[in-house]
Amino acid sequence: MRIFNFRTFIAVTLLFAAFIPRAYAVDIPPSFSFHGSGYGHGVGMSQIGARGEALEGDSATAILNYYYKDVVVNPVRDDQILRVNLGHLLTSLSLKTDTKLAHIELFNADIADGVTSVADTIIPSKSTLSFTLLGNSAIPSVTDAAGKVTALTSGSSWTVRWSGTRELPGVDSLVSLKIGSTTSKYRYGQMQIKLVKTALLGYRIEITNSLRLHDEYLWGIGEMPSSWPVQALQAQAIASRTYALSKAGRIKTACDCDLYSATADQNFVGYSKESEAKYGVIWKGAVTSTSTDDSHGLAILYNSMPIAAYFFSSSGGATESGVDAWGSAVPYAISVPDPWSLLPSLNSKYIDWIRPISQSVIASAFGLPDVATLIITSRHPSGTVATITATSSGGKSVSLSGEAFRSKSKLPSAYFDFDTAVISSPAATASPSPAPSPTRTAFHSL
Repeated sequence: MRIFNFRTFIAVTLLFAAFIPRAYAVDIPPSFSFHGSGYGHGVGMSQIGARGEALEGDSATAILNYYYKDVVVNPVRDDQILRVNLGHLLTSLSLKTDTKLAHIELFNADIADGVTSVADTIIPSKSTLSFTLLGNSAIPSVTDAAGKVTALTSGSSWTVRWSGTRELPGVDSLVSLKIGSTTSKYRYGQMQIKLVKTALLGYRIEITNSLRLHDEYLWGIGEMPSSWPVQALQAQAIASRTYALSKAGRIKTACDCDLYSATADQNFVGYSKESEAKYGVIWKGAVTSTSTDDSHGLAILYNSMPIAAYFFSSSGGATESGVDAWGSAVPYAISVPDPWSLLPSLNSKYIDWIRPISQSVIASAFGLPDVATLIITSRHPSGTVATITATSSGGKSVSLSGEAFRSKSKLPSAYFDFDTAVISSPAATASPSPAPSPTRTAFHSL
């Protein structure tokens, strides 16, 4: 019987390892750099495009009919009360009015808008009403102007009204909402504070603003500069009204709301929009001009129903279809040329952008331990990235849609390419030679 010689085995193993080609060593880039055009998901109305068309003399209706297929713009009833989420998954918040002679009324229940009730607590001007999460309940407290703190009864649901709202006519007051270091002002409706149980975080606080869609909500939409041409502002007002109508009446438990006040739906900024110096009155006028009476306004209809009127900032030269962006057919959301987004005079900020993204962010986007190579594997007709594939140093490959990658990596849009060459072979050499960057004309072409 031959005796195994361990020393000989080690020597042979080391000798063999010395002859393994270094080409199999894989570099892990510290970051990847992208360049592209446009900002947003690319579906529906291009806001830069709306501006460009308005400057060329097109009406709001013409703009909307250009970006949405087979729709009509007609009056519909729009006096519904919306619950708009102002703060999501919170552990604390505070409310205050600084208006002289004004006050805040606190009710220890979720009271419907317009229902008369007697307040449990009156908070005078200059005093602060705070809510702080404590286990499975929230503790409200009042801090007066002298700094004295009074704790109130804990609970899970409250309604807040302030003098000057529809329910409390009189002093035309504003209420300030502070979340973290950010303070925003609101003028209309009432607010609900509610505890909501989440699967991962346990209980969290949600705060919503209940207000009328027809005017109070639309006056606070901050999606387009009020200095833009009035036809573009009117198109935005109609699109925003329509989008809100498509969401109204279906309260989401996670936020206790019809809509979020941010990009998950559309940007609602409250009183700051209508109070803009010089231009706030122009935005309010654009909203009012799209109303047909006190309870009806123009909306975009498909098969007689308000559409989910998606819109975005700018494209890479053509809008994206709903099916290409999200994988589900949206019959009125098709790809159309959007040449205005490529005009430096209209879109100087996003006509051409460059973004470096760190290795850790890219790896997290694909759910990989690292990313050694990154390849754009297909594009949509609009020029957006359809699929992008990452391969780890261990050889595992994962693909994402361009829209999913854009969202996870925080790129401005899916109209992108690589700014510098990246390794495209899973068996990468340790020191790859740079190659010419791919051309961008594909997503500029119409």
